[in-house]
Amino acid sequence: MLTELAVFFLLLLAVASIVDGGFAFTILYLFFGTALFGWLWARQTGKHIRFTRRFERRAFWGETIPVRIEIENSGLLPVPWLHLHESLPVDIAPEGPSQHVISLGPHGRSEVGYVLHGRKRGYYTIGPLFSTFGDVIGLARPQERGDSPDHMTVFPKIIPLTSLHLPSRSPHGTLRHHQPIFEDPSRILNKRDYVAGDSLRRVDWKATAATGRMQVKQYEPSIALETAIFLNLNEREYASMYRIDATELAIVIAASIANWVVLQKQSVGLVTNGIDPHLDGQLFVPPVPTRKGRAHLLHLLETLARLQPSDRTTLVEMLGRQSPNLPWGTTLVIVTGHVDEALFDELFQVQRRGQNVVVVLAGRAMNIKKALQQAEQFGLPMYAFQDEKALDLWRR
Repeated sequence: MLTELAVFFLLLLAVASIVDGGFAFTILYLFFGTALFGWLWARQTGKHIRFTRRFERRAFWGETIPVRIEIENSGLLPVPWLHLHESLPVDIAPEGPSQHVISLGPHGRSEVGYVLHGRKRGYYTIGPLFSTFGDVIGLARPQERGDSPDHMTVFPKIIPLTSLHLPSRSPHGTLRHHQPIFEDPSRILNKRDYVAGDSLRRVDWKATAATGRMQVKQYEPSIALETAIFLNLNEREYASMYRIDATELAIVIAASIANWVVLQKQSVGLVTNGIDPHLDGQLFVPPVPTRKGRAHLLHLLETLARLQPSDRTTLVEMLGRQSPNLPWGTTLVIVTGHVDEALFDELFQVQRRGQNVVVVLAGRAMNIKKALQQAEQFGLPMYAFQDEKALDLWRR
């Protein structure tokens, strides 16, 4: 358009010079003044346009996320037309185009919106927002600018588990247990008559005085379940044909187990050999320490949302480096796509340190039957899930 205007301007100048008439120069001046006025109009209004993007920065898998873009013109000049185009990731973008055309009066406000779909876990860049605007007459070249982007995290899919049973050796927790050696003195179940051999520390003197018979307290058995999820995302340890689906399933399993543990009001942590592309200057994702509560769960899910497979560290190396730092009685849930003799040897050392081990195979792992037999010989609980449907075993 700018080239066409320049040609038209030169043509008018040539005609005015040949004709040597005031009318031609009047047209020339009028055209030049109009174009300059339009350019100044667009330039001035562009300085007073402000955009504000409002949406939830974190979302669960499967949710729809409304996004509102508030547009404000703080200047005295109206904006005749404003074209907006939002740059969006394909994985969560709406089905229709995210483009809008509006106009704004002096000190005017407007709002446009669209809906994102949490179809896939990840850490996404929303924007930048590209805007194009011009003058009333339309002779000036439209002004363009791109406003800064925002970011949004979509958590991995969580499958609600109801019948997951993890072993623990740590007494005096909040989970009921059937073994009387784990009796918790802070949880009184009932009282009974004294029999020979009962400790005097168990005697309830107030109940004894009230009944006239010596009464002793019975405590409710309970355990504390401190869980560390070891998520193996070494891509070489998954079958190449099913690597993408298997690693995604492993992340879903890790997120679901973490959610179940937190719902039981227990502590859970995460150790992984995956990488986080958004951690500047760090090759490895730092372990997420074992903590309780929903806020900690959201932090853990945020880490899982950004993880990508890598080939830098094997599962055996990760276990050898991180498991000795965990306290006695911790339950290690190993989520992986492959087991071998080296892994069983390392897990045997973990058990010798007084830690519990549960192995979960994700995806179409090779030699599953052999692995299950070896796990039984070592006394290791092992589960194999080829897809999400197989997790119904823990939902019954």
